[in-house]
Amino acid sequence: MTVYSSTAPATQDGSTFGSSRLFATTESVRIAVYCTQIVLDLLAVTVAFAVAHIARTGSPIKGDESGFFFIVVPLFMAASFYARSYGFEALTSVRRAMGRIAGALVITLAVYILLLFAFKNSQDISRIAFFMGAGLSLIFLIAIRLPVIWLTRKLGSRFYRRILVVDDSPMEAPHYFEIIDASDQGISPRLDDPFMLHNFSTLVAGADRIVVSCSAERRAQWAMYLKGTGCWGELLVPELIGVSPVNHEADLPVVGVCVSNGPLDLGNRALKRMLDLALTVPAVVLLSPLMILVALLIKIDSRGPILFKQTRMGRSNRLFHVYKFRSMYDESSDHAGVRSASRADDRITRVGRLIRATSIDELPQLFNVIEGDMSLVGPRPHALGSLAGEHLFWHVDERYWLRHTIKPGITGLAQVRGYRGATVRSDDLSQRLQSDLEYVANWSILGDIAILIRTSLVIIHRNAY
Repeated sequence: MTVYSSTAPATQDGSTFGSSRLFATTESVRIAVYCTQIVLDLLAVTVAFAVAHIARTGSPIKGDESGFFFIVVPLFMAASFYARSYGFEALTSVRRAMGRIAGALVITLAVYILLLFAFKNSQDISRIAFFMGAGLSLIFLIAIRLPVIWLTRKLGSRFYRRILVVDDSPMEAPHYFEIIDASDQGISPRLDDPFMLHNFSTLVAGADRIVVSCSAERRAQWAMYLKGTGCWGELLVPELIGVSPVNHEADLPVVGVCVSNGPLDLGNRALKRMLDLALTVPAVVLLSPLMILVALLIKIDSRGPILFKQTRMGRSNRLFHVYKFRSMYDESSDHAGVRSASRADDRITRVGRLIRATSIDELPQLFNVIEGDMSLVGPRPHALGSLAGEHLFWHVDERYWLRHTIKPGITGLAQVRGYRGATVRSDDLSQRLQSDLEYVANWSILGDIAILIRTSLVIIHRNAY
């Protein structure tokens, strides 16, 4: 039975697709610019108050006076993030940059003065040096922002990438938009073809803003495609000319309606990635003796490879290979995932039954996490041929594609709620999908930690076989 087909470049054996970590994005460039700007801002504030102190007292700052910097500098950093001083808008617009950095400085000084008043230490601070340092800080901060803004504008699409996808409604676009003709690329917004979704996501990988020009009849399908990419996505709606929505960016001749903005911003993705690596790398080291032992037992128990590699759908609806310890006889392995494992499944080996019951077969996915294809916590990635009853997962509910706006995980909210094992009915998928969409909508780093803790309590589960 053929459960999917596509005329697009990707193939069902996964031979033409690679890991998502191979796609060049603008995020690495922005992170480098943001980090540089943070360091420069810290130096500007430190130097400004040091110069003010020397100008006032005629001597450099002594050790017992340096405590000032351990208060003001952290306060300024916190205020800067609160004022969104490190972001695309603040590093591309002079007006917004000046407003936000000035706001951060005012908040910093106000909180510092409040602390001095609360602890009755204001008499130890030179008011002239304080206000001189504040003025110099603003001058230095503005001075170093201007060349950074000039740099970001010179970087252009390497700093922020905009794509206009033209389906069946050609139009003119500003020069800084990259134009993609959907028909020339063989892309059609079909929601019943995972390979078409993969090819579209691969084509726009690394884009920060995607705008689609299409007919009204195809907007619903394109909206689902844009939501699945996990970035800022807009549909052009010519009928809305003259009725521009709030916050509409007037850089196109017609009005664009935002249908997607991604569940996690750059900062939260970095935070989630740091948690993944902080836990995964030590786990691989500690569990390496167990994984070596399991590998030997698998090799002794039955013929075939130690690892089972399967094509699954990952973040932004891009395909990747997931790794597991082989738990079935090699000749019976189901690479398409059409048949779910059952409690009395004769395809499972003796060692396989043990490692599946204890979830040890999932341990190689720690390497998927290190490679960046997966996270420790997220919606579980499914095989393309997975069925809920007699229906493919995405035929049960088209919202299935929306669970991929975030990286798939080794464990997830659905798993700790007990939704594991075979999906013999459509309801089995619906319960998992609802949990996955809830996780995506309400993500937090504390939520990930809570799920990891709960996972440790249900490693051995009655539905794990």
